Amino acid sequence: MTFSGLGRPFKICHMTWTTMRITGVSKPRWRKAATAPGCRFLCVTPADPPLTGERYRVSRLPFSRVTAQDLNFFQQELPGRVVTDEEDLKSHNIDWLRTVRGNSKVLLRPQNTHEVSEILRYCNERNLAVTPQGGNTGLVGGSVPVFDEILISTALMDQVISFDDVSGALVCQAGCVLETLNQYLEGQGYTMPLDLGAKGSCHIGGNLATNAGGLRLLRYGSLRGTVLGLEAVLPDGSILNCLNSLRKDNTGYDLKQLFIGSEGTLGVITSVSILCPRKPSAVNVALLGCESFDRVLQVFTLCRDHLGEILSAFEFFDASCMKLVQKHLHLNNPLPANAFYVLIETSGSSTQHDEEKLNDFLVSAMDAGLTASGTVATDQSKIKSIWALRERITEALAHDGYVYKYDLSMPVDKLYALVEETRARLGSTAKTVVGYGHLGDGNLHLNVTAESHTDTVLAALEPFVYEWTAQHRGSISAEHGLGFKKKDHIYYSKSREAVQLMQKIKYMLDPKGIMNPYKTIPTADQ
Repeated sequence: MTFSGLGRPFKICHMTWTTMRITGVSKPRWRKAATAPGCRFLCVTPADPPLTGERYRVSRLPFSRVTAQDLNFFQQELPGRVVTDEEDLKSHNIDWLRTVRGNSKVLLRPQNTHEVSEILRYCNERNLAVTPQGGNTGLVGGSVPVFDEILISTALMDQVISFDDVSGALVCQAGCVLETLNQYLEGQGYTMPLDLGAKGSCHIGGNLATNAGGLRLLRYGSLRGTVLGLEAVLPDGSILNCLNSLRKDNTGYDLKQLFIGSEGTLGVITSVSILCPRKPSAVNVALLGCESFDRVLQVFTLCRDHLGEILSAFEFFDASCMKLVQKHLHLNNPLPANAFYVLIETSGSSTQHDEEKLNDFLVSAMDAGLTASGTVATDQSKIKSIWALRERITEALAHDGYVYKYDLSMPVDKLYALVEETRARLGSTAKTVVGYGHLGDGNLHLNVTAESHTDTVLAALEPFVYEWTAQHRGSISAEHGLGFKKKDHIYYSKSREAVQLMQKIKYMLDPKGIMNPYKTIPTADQ
């Protein structure tokens, strides 16, 4: 097959193609691609959600309540950094999705590990429950109190401690914002191995606490592999210093792994040592349209074969997602309407090499009839505008109504089947049922919007979604954690023996249960 006016490979540029079937031949017709500014998302909903304890019928455990004497101690330890004003506390009591709400009366803002240690030592002695909080961008209710737990914010713990420009080892405090760290590293020729839609708000300590996956896990792997060490304060105030910057340390148990993904239930992460890769000098992004999910899977297989080591992201989202970002955020779709969209990013060190590989892949995908349209971008503004279509889906959903969110992993060939079955199951009781996610690591984000939270919709979704996922050998949480909302569903992904061992570890480190109670691990085996 030949392309009119083009040789092989065709040159990557900021253009959009649409294919027209003429006597069995795909002939590219070119037009300029429109752009839209990238933006980190912000959730805005007018009404406060009901108190979590009332909505979910949770009983408060017998922790002590904060007294004037307690406040006096905190104010002496943290002069000017104790927040008690109800209005100032409001945003810290409500999660990002505005679906759960606590009633904390105190927010503490320590600046270093020693202050965190003194806070936890005192709270443990007084039997005062605490909830660690970073950027409060979590989606499962793990970063806000359920009742009146004391909030410990890491916002002022935002210093880079050291950076080794030979090994790429970065050591920083837990309150550093992910995007700020990336900007710092870019000046050194490096980049963070983690990228999230909430990068402008989330804290690196919270990323570790939830074992966040992100958009480029396909290229850089999970946090469990890139984190070299960490420092954490245990519930009794003792400091666990595992802040190692070595890539290899085979002495004893790897204790840092206990805290990665523990969601603040075992202690407060205060500092992090993380291995950072070199910043890629050549980055390309392609947005493709596909007629079916089967075609999406075929594109993924072809993509891995052609792009190999330069493939850094492979994201997919359905037509409903695209309609939402267009409707609520007024973003521009540079392609004709498609049933599915695929976002592919390559990153490497050689512009010519990467462009040739991407060109070969795109030609092969079009020749095979796997994609009917697409756009490619290499400059930063157009790359951001394409990424915004994927990154801002969560924001668009929040504008559409109350959101039921499910973060799942399963074999890639089963990913979209769950979306289709859920859509058929709910019918007109839901406004929108969408599916999107990280196809490269089998991570599906199933989201359902409705006019409001109702027991009817919830009963139709749960335990159906969890049972379906377990039946297909998946996990009910791929990257967001369990938090408050999924705690009691852990048995769909973990055996009773595994949960019992987790409970023993929790009790060993936190016998009074003051660390982020009501979250992640059931308090007693069921």
